[in-house]
Parts: sequence; C-alpha cells; structure tokens
Amino acid sequence: MNGIYIHVPFCKSKCAYCNFFSLASESRIKDYVEALKREIIYRKDYLEDEEVKTIYFGGGTPSLLPVESVDEILTLLHNNFDIDANPEITLELNPDTIDREKMSSLKQMGVNRMSVGIQSFFDDDLLYLGRRHDSNHALRVLEDLKNVNFDKITLDLIYGIPTLTEEKWDKNLDIFFSTGISHLSAYALTVEPRTILGQKIDKGDLQEVNEDETIKHYQILVERTKEHGFEHYEISNFAKEGCRSMHNSIYWSDGKYLGLGPSAHSYDGKSRQWNIANLSQYLKLAGNSDDCFEKEILTLDDKYNEYVMTSLRTSWGCNVEKIALHYGIKYADFFLKNVKKYVESGEMLINDNNYFLSENGKLFADGIASDLFL
Repeated sequence: MNGIYIHVPFCKSKCAYCNFFSLASESRIKDYVEALKREIIYRKDYLEDEEVKTIYFGGGTPSLLPVESVDEILTLLHNNFDIDANPEITLELNPDTIDREKMSSLKQMGVNRMSVGIQSFFDDDLLYLGRRHDSNHALRVLEDLKNVNFDKITLDLIYGIPTLTEEKWDKNLDIFFSTGISHLSAYALTVEPRTILGQKIDKGDLQEVNEDETIKHYQILVERTKEHGFEHYEISNFAKEGCRSMHNSIYWSDGKYLGLGPSAHSYDGKSRQWNIANLSQYLKLAGNSDDCFEKEILTLDDKYNEYVMTSLRTSWGCNVEKIALHYGIKYADFFLKNVKKYVESGEMLINDNNYFLSENGKLFADGIASDLFL
C-alpha cells in the first residue's frame, strides 16, 4: 500500500511543545502552494506508477489552507499519480482554524477523514501547551464535524501534562467516548530541547513533566480504551474495528510513501529522502532541482533495523520468518538471541512467529527496539 504525505508548514502560532518544522505565519501560503504544485509534477515518477491508497495533509496546520488550494492540490495529484478510486484522504485541523462551511467544502472535494488536534478538554492544560483554542471551541468543532457527516474522525489527546491530574485525564477519556468517535491518537507529552516548552521548563517558568504520572495516565488509557472496545493497534493509536488510519499504517507496515512540502520524508523501499526544512529554500528549489532534498540509500542493516523499530510499535508485531526471508538467517538468529530476555521478563509476547510488546513492554518500546538493532 502506497501513500502521499503533504506537509503544510503554517500555523497561527507555535505550540509550546511542537518540534515539527512550522512557521507562525500565513504570509507565504500562496507561494507555498505554487511550489508544492511544481514539486508534485517533478516527483510524479517516485512511486513508479503504483497505486496510491492514501493522501494525508499534515503540519503545521493544514486547515489554514484555502479550500481552493486543497482542491488544486488534489486535482494535480489525481492527474499525476495513479490514485485509488476511493482513497483515504486525511486533513489535520486545529479547532480555531475551521468552520462548518469549510468542513462541508472539504468533504465535497474528497477529504473523508479529519484528524482533530484537541489535546485536552481542559483550558489550563491547553494554556500549558500553548494551544489557541479553548474547551468549548473543541466541543463545538466536533459537533460541526458530525453535522457535516464526517464519519471518519481521529481525535488527538496528550497525557502526562503536569496540569493534568488522573481525574482530569479520566474525564478527557469520558468526553472522548461520549462523542462516538472511532479513532483516538494519544501521545505522552515529551519535552524537546529547542521548543518553547523546553526553554520555559529550563527557566523554571513551567512545571516539569512527571514520568511516574505519565505512566499512570498511560495505564488508565490502555485499560479504558480496552473496556470500550478499542483495538490498541499501535503504541499511540486506538481504533474500533475497521477504523484504523490507513495512511499511518503504511509507515508501520513497510509501505512506500512520497513526502511533499518542506521537511517531508519519502521512502521507496530502497532509500529514504527528506526535503529541506527551510521555506525560502523550498520555494526556490521545489520542482526545479534535486537540491530540494537529501537522499540515503539503505543498507540491509538499515532495512532490518527499520522493520524492527516500526513493527514493534504495532499489535501484529515483528515476524521472525519475515526477517529470515527478507534480510537473511543471520538477522533472524540475532533477533531470536537478543529478544529472549524480553520474553522471559514478560515485556515481549509470542504468537506463532510474531513477537510483540506486552502493555508493560510498550512503556520501554524505544529501548527494547534499539537493543534489537544491528
């Protein structure tokens, strides 16, 4: 399964915790769209005419794009790629950047999945995170999406916020379940060094993240989503049956994807490449030169490591027969030798030849995966 990711690097303001490439400005959206259209044509052969099943507008804040621009982009993609007859088309939105009329227009032009950055239904948490919307606005935008008949919605929440008590986290989940939305992405708050949040914590202006409290929030999350019939299909993602994100599943299943826009990443099974994270340079080079991106040819070790890292994040896990078939017996032997201690500790479970993390093991996913790297 193949997908196309479009990075929209504009925001009304920069969230305190965000370390993605984005700019707190809307002044160059028109120039960006023109550069993006050039890049679409320039990169039209990247997926080698294989069918594209998903298109994902991420950011940044894609809901800042004018609906006319989204329509132009989708039309150009259909004209230059073999797009599935019924693709999953996702657009990320912030509650303060969209209204019912815009939702309706996006739906009419083919956008069929909305990913809503709520983060919390409590205003003090939103203030800590540097979000622009408030809790009433969040609820109103979810109601509008229902009224426009969006039946595929992902809601994002963040746990581990120092202002978020266990009782409030429980209430956040209560509100989520009450909406009837079938997909939840829930992320532990991480503090990156060069973010506004990291700087404020270093200065003592904001409270630090408490790791023990974050673990408690995670345990509550896992227990309550299970009670409500959600599949914990990836470390940060929970879905009702048949409601997984097709696009994000491409990343975890070794699928191919083309990344368009500044800082976007691409993978064709043989190499990875990433666009420059600089808007001015992107506007100058996109669609005109290979200098717009850097490229890395993957070694067999790289491919094995990538497979272990991504598959261990999922409910289906890492298949040792696949390792032997695609990478070689020495890789399978290495994996089996090093995974044994995690099976014995209960952090890894086995189903046939699939090795996957237990709920406790998921708390240490990055460390376990890196220990299984060559």
